[in-house]
Amino acid sequence: MVESERVTIRLDQESLTTLESLVSSGKYANISEVMRAAIEQFIDRNFSPKHIQKVTVELPKGNAVELQKLVKKGDSVSVDDAIRNAVREYLRRRLTPKPSEKRK
Repeated sequence: MVESERVTIRLDQESLTTLESLVSSGKYANISEVMRAAIEQFIDRNFSPKHIQKVTVELPKGNAVELQKLVKKGDSVSVDDAIRNAVREYLRRRLTPKPSEKRK
């Protein structure tokens, strides 16, 4: 078993209620698991390799569902991968000069 340390935090009632709703939804077993997941995500976002910048994307639920369908069909290995590919393609199209612009 991995050795761990106990850390105590204080939360306002609204934050605690929100975290408890994640537990009651079945997504997490307990508040500690919620907090561990949040800390892992924080560390991942703030301590990524120097050549990578993490970006958070918020999408309407319908778009997220469509992305998940593409993943299930095999178009991408994950939703993150689908978003990376879409952004990469968008930037390639926007930053590559059009043939008419090259002649100027």
